[in-house]
Amino acid sequence: MDNKKHGLSCEEVKQWDMVNYLSQLGYEPAKVRNTDYWYLSPLRNENTPSFKVNRKLNRWYDHGLGKGGSLVDFGILFYQCDVSGLLQKLNTGISFHQPIHTPSERPVKESRITILQDFEITAKSLLHYLEQRKIDTDIATRYCREVRYSVDDKTYYAIGFKNDSGGYELRNPFFKSSSSPKDITVIRSGLNNKHVAVFEGFFDFLSYLTNFKVLGTNECDFVILNSVSQFEKARPHIEQYQKASLYLDNDVPGQNCSAYALSLSNIYSDASSLYKGHKDLNNWLVSKAGNNTRVVQKKRIRQKRQNGPY
Repeated sequence: MDNKKHGLSCEEVKQWDMVNYLSQLGYEPAKVRNTDYWYLSPLRNENTPSFKVNRKLNRWYDHGLGKGGSLVDFGILFYQCDVSGLLQKLNTGISFHQPIHTPSERPVKESRITILQDFEITAKSLLHYLEQRKIDTDIATRYCREVRYSVDDKTYYAIGFKNDSGGYELRNPFFKSSSSPKDITVIRSGLNNKHVAVFEGFFDFLSYLTNFKVLGTNECDFVILNSVSQFEKARPHIEQYQKASLYLDNDVPGQNCSAYALSLSNIYSDASSLYKGHKDLNNWLVSKAGNNTRVVQKKRIRQKRQNGPY
């Protein structure tokens, strides 16, 4: 069978970043050591992380199973199917949902992250991180908190974005994870809006607000998925609206999710053309800010040349 005519090929799937893909399935690393990301195995029940992803090589190895390989090899074991079945699942968007297992087959993995406290963002390193990501700090401090959390009895801090079940998405320059419970975040204006904007992650949501400077906008409501794997959970909220604009990543999982949504209802529209050529909305915002800076610098250079040395 020619898999290419059905969409994805094995070679394309092997290029997907495994750390991002595991996050989209709801699995976050228990610890990170340089380029090695360690997880409680998604393939079996364990209490000590022994499933490793080398992000530089983009390969995984499960020390408990004695098996490893590419994302294709992982998908075959995770979904319990062959190569053709895996490509079919990835092409039809089934990959956005975790496969159904009985509790004895796949117990729910508990987060090793413990939230200690949260308060207004004051850490200089986090404020600098927001500046690097070109996020307006007034907007960030309205929707995010500085969160202290512990992992294996060590305390850390990060920018925290709260979901509707009380868990946090956690980001700092060196760490990307989330605390339990994982959930979506719904933000309503309270004005019975007919339009909702849907984002994959909270930095894209903050980038949208920063770009349009709509702090406390009344134009639309917002749904932040916090992972494309939660799109089905978000549908009852999204489909209450007459219009839903999708600002998902310009990668295969994000665009597959958009295509799946468009096939469901004509309320959905793909808004990713705004950041065409960029991975996501924040990547576009950073690039846009860089271009603006270069334009200003060139103008200053031209002015200096015109004015001369005196």
